[in-house]
Amino acid sequence: MKPIHYPRRQNGASLLEAIAYLGIAAIVILGAVSLLTGAFSSAQSNQACEEVTAIRTAVRKLYMGQGYGSAALNQTLKTAGAFPGTLAVTSTGTATNVWGGNVVVTGTGGSFTIAYPGLPQDVCLATLVGASGWQSIAAPGSASITTFPITPAAAATACSVSAAGGNALTFTSN
Repeated sequence: MKPIHYPRRQNGASLLEAIAYLGIAAIVILGAVSLLTGAFSSAQSNQACEEVTAIRTAVRKLYMGQGYGSAALNQTLKTAGAFPGTLAVTSTGTATNVWGGNVVVTGTGGSFTIAYPGLPQDVCLATLVGASGWQSIAAPGSASITTFPITPAAAATACSVSAAGGNALTFTSN
């Protein structure tokens, strides 16, 4: 009896299969990067909102029942440990946000301002839309916003700066 010869089976993947695998892997990776970028942007806008709100709360607590004066309050806030931990604060009271903008808190008599510069356009817009409880919010080159909640159209107008330095917002509270 003659032995039966079976056709040889191929071991491993063909070039077409390898290309298909790499193509699918690339699509999955691009999708994941896109989702992560959106998540980081959302987290940064939440961080900006939380920082200015925490500063507002700290200033109100420190100066409860008295005026805010008419000078920078950063050194007092630094001494009291009132700046949020997400801001880099030097020994002189200079507070810097994650985008490199120097956050300056200034008393203006019966109210105070928080200058918050360096915001990327998308974070600026999300921060404004989520803002509430302020007397006003100003951005250079646009009128102060005093009606809350802020519409996305008004926020887009206020956050129209796309320069390397980013957008600067000034929050006013009493």
